[in-house]
Amino acid sequence: MNDEVYYDSHFNANEWFVIAMIVFGLLTIVILPKKFTPVQTLFTLLIGIVFGLIFDHTIGLPPFDLYDVGDDSNYHLFDIFSYAMYAPFGYLFIYLYKWLGLKGYYIIPYIVIWSLLSVGIEWLSLLVGVFHYKNGYRLMFSFPIYLFLQSIHYLLFQTLVVNKSSVNENKNT
Repeated sequence: MNDEVYYDSHFNANEWFVIAMIVFGLLTIVILPKKFTPVQTLFTLLIGIVFGLIFDHTIGLPPFDLYDVGDDSNYHLFDIFSYAMYAPFGYLFIYLYKWLGLKGYYIIPYIVIWSLLSVGIEWLSLLVGVFHYKNGYRLMFSFPIYLFLQSIHYLLFQTLVVNKSSVNENKNT
C-alpha cells in the first residue's frame, strides 16, 4: 500500500515562493549595516534552520504527522531548500531586536509581533502550497509554537552570545 499523498507535480508557486523568500531574505541581510561578528551572524542564521528542522521532524512526521512540506508527503531535495528560508528570519529577529535596543519587558510584545508575522508568512506558505495541513492541524496552532521558539531564540542569543561577549570583555580589561 502506498501512503504517499501527491499535492502537485510541477515546479510552480510553492518552489518560487521558497526561492523568493530565500533571495529576499539574504539580500536584506547583505544590504543591512553589519551589527554582528561572523560567529553571531552564523548563529542567528543557523538557529532558524535548526528550529525549522526540529519542529518539522517533530510534528510534521509520524507519530503526529500534522502537515506535509512541498509537492507530496515524502521529503525531496527541494524540501531541504525550504528550510533555508527560515535563516533570514532568525537573523532579522535578532537584528531588529538589537537595532531597537529593546530591554526588559519590551521583548514580550516584540516576540508577540514576530509570532504574528510568522503566522502570516506561514499562511502565505499555505496559500502557495509549501505546507499542507492534515490530521486536524490548523494555522492557529502555530502561534504558540512561534511564541515558544522565538522566546528560546532570544534566550539562547542572550545566554550564548551576549553574556559570553560580556564575559570575554571583562576578561580583557
